[in-house]
Amino acid sequence: MTRNPTTPEGYKALLEDLRHHKENLRPQVVRDIEEARAHGDISENSEYEDAKERQSHIEGRIAWLDSQLSLAEIIDVTRVPQNGRVVFGTTVLLENVDSGEKRTWRIVGEHEADVGKGTISFKAPLAKALIGRKQGEEAEVPAPGGRQVWEIVEVRYT
Repeated sequence: MTRNPTTPEGYKALLEDLRHHKENLRPQVVRDIEEARAHGDISENSEYEDAKERQSHIEGRIAWLDSQLSLAEIIDVTRVPQNGRVVFGTTVLLENVDSGEKRTWRIVGEHEADVGKGTISFKAPLAKALIGRKQGEEAEVPAPGGRQVWEIVEVRYT
């Protein structure tokens, strides 16, 4: 069985999402189904069909969350040796060698990745190029527009 690396924050978010689905969304959709049934013939009742479809999505999400939590391997970056090496969970300040552009990324689990929040999956090409390298080293990353070279300016273990 494949383990899914996740940060402590990512694990907590999965737990909270599961709790919300089980304690809020599931009971609400059950009430909606009961209410739609009370309107009579369910064979042509669009409210009933809609509620059943939402129930299916909620149950699917609950199953997915249960699966993710059971496979989660929590990696707390604050407990690994802080030797300047990029590892899962670190936040990395990079500078593009050609353009001088600076970016900061945190390397996280697949379900946690959100480019808008500055997080990338450990499976992303950039993360794969960075993991194992040290502060001051360069990483070459294949990109659609051509190869990019990024210097690792800083590695933070927070």
